[in-house]
Amino acid sequence: MQISQGLVLVDVLYPKTLAQSPSTRIAREAILMVSFATLVALCAQIIIRLPFTPVPITGQTFAVLLAGGALGWRRGVGALSIYLIAGMFLPIYAPSSASSLVESNSIHFLFPWNGTSGFIWDMSSGGYIVGFIMAAFVAGYIAQLGWDRKPWLIGGMFISNAALYLPGLLWLGFLISSGWIHPAAGKPLADLIAGDGTLEKTLVGGLYPFILGDLIKLYLATLAMPSAWALISKFRRNY
Repeated sequence: MQISQGLVLVDVLYPKTLAQSPSTRIAREAILMVSFATLVALCAQIIIRLPFTPVPITGQTFAVLLAGGALGWRRGVGALSIYLIAGMFLPIYAPSSASSLVESNSIHFLFPWNGTSGFIWDMSSGGYIVGFIMAAFVAGYIAQLGWDRKPWLIGGMFISNAALYLPGLLWLGFLISSGWIHPAAGKPLADLIAGDGTLEKTLVGGLYPFILGDLIKLYLATLAMPSAWALISKFRRNY
């Protein structure tokens, strides 16, 4: 099967045709973006707690990378923008690390639902949610270059994952340095994070605890994309 560069997974699985009316095409694009925004919301509620770190692994980043890679950069950015806006009003963000649910269960899968919501400028994690859009853009862009079918996809996914940390760490550092009061704790965020100085506190609170989980999710996303293309190729050869 020959796949043109620029096509992404959803273009093959859910193709558009010239016979479709403009309204049908718009509906198709909306369905795709809302579906992947929903996938991110669902994966945010999948929590795996490890015994050697206080920070649980969620499926959120995996879904973000998958959304960008499967949709392409425009629809990926659209899907994560929908997720960002919807999460301001609906409890679809990942549960707080302070949640009793996160503390008590080694593995939590969707229910009981314990998602959070809020305006991103009032959240210490708000920068990372903005970063999801950047990660989806990078993942979608490299997918449209055909990297999702190449051995070096893992490098592109690493760049995509790194992209979400740029606004995340900048925002966290700003909150730490400005004396922002954490709503749940009632204390300055800087007092809740170990370390000396803004930079060290930012890295301790916003980077180091997430490295292992993000590497695992990055690797899973790297496996998922080529595997999906291989299944499509096999199906088309057989039928």
